[in-house]
Amino acid sequence: MPDQPHESLPFEPEQLSLDIAAQVDAQLQLIAPDSPNRPLYREMLMTVLRMAHDDLDRWNAKITLQAIRELEKTFRVLEQFRGRRKVTVFGSARTPIEDPLYALAREVGATLARSDFMVITGGGAGIMAAAHEGAGANHSLGFNITLPFEQRANPTILGTPNLLAFHFFFTRKLFFIKEADGLVMCPGGFGTLDEVLEVLTLIQTGKTPLVPVVLLDMPGGTFWQSALDFVHNHLEANHYILPNDLKLMRLVHSPEEAVAEINQFYNNFHSTRWLNKLFAVRMKRPLNEEALHQVQQAFADICLSDGFHQHIDDEPSFSHLTRLSFAFSGRNQGRLRELVDFINLPRNWAEQSGASCNPEMGTTCT
Repeated sequence: MPDQPHESLPFEPEQLSLDIAAQVDAQLQLIAPDSPNRPLYREMLMTVLRMAHDDLDRWNAKITLQAIRELEKTFRVLEQFRGRRKVTVFGSARTPIEDPLYALAREVGATLARSDFMVITGGGAGIMAAAHEGAGANHSLGFNITLPFEQRANPTILGTPNLLAFHFFFTRKLFFIKEADGLVMCPGGFGTLDEVLEVLTLIQTGKTPLVPVVLLDMPGGTFWQSALDFVHNHLEANHYILPNDLKLMRLVHSPEEAVAEINQFYNNFHSTRWLNKLFAVRMKRPLNEEALHQVQQAFADICLSDGFHQHIDDEPSFSHLTRLSFAFSGRNQGRLRELVDFINLPRNWAEQSGASCNPEMGTTCT
């Protein structure tokens, strides 16, 4: 039985003793005097104080503590890898070493490492072990889950600082996606399908930034093709998803295709972000005038008003990039993927030495 809560009283940060509030601010001033995140840390502490005030249930407090500890530790460990590109590889932990899929996953890991990607997996056996084996320890990150069976760390990362253990699936899933510049999905069971559908749902709904999602199977394999047929024949046909949602994933049949797909995604695309009601696509190179005109016409359906505007990114750390801003409807992420594919084509880029759309010269294109 959970602990019985006492009679709860209404509580807001403003009702907190001014003494305690002042102590919180004083401690933050000592610990992080120059941090722009101090208001966020203050709200975190206020949230914990609200929980302590209500003191509703011990199990709630334990869950919160465990989650915060896992988040803080993982943030700290992953800071050392911040500048490195990463790809998460999913697949069955039960794939035997003699299975051709094991060799395929091992070659995926090796091919990603040659392209200077780190390979993230759940750190276990099967596809996960194969991908790490191919990548090698220096290019591997393992996000292991504490289970009473099956999930033991594979030999490549066992005993290395690149292995993290998680108690909760939800915190582990967060980092699988948060840290990934791309995802490679190999055949697997319930866990793999759970990850694939969750990733696609998060991208489809705009809850996580757009990244390349690659479905990898053996040449002639039907695992993912059968799944795509089901999605097309039942989900798309019954209007449970938009037709363009299928553009959020690509089916390939070799490690080289998988890595090429990920590299192509970043050919010109850099990142995205929301700026109040405007959506910005950051690009390494500006679009030429003809391509920008084509964008205005071809992608008008995802722009609510005022068209697309191209200009130098005004954030100091991104001033070397060009920003394509527009009032994105937010609904059709598949169409956004088509826009990314368009800006990644070299024929659509402006000549850097030209005057017609050159961020180095401060030219604005609208």
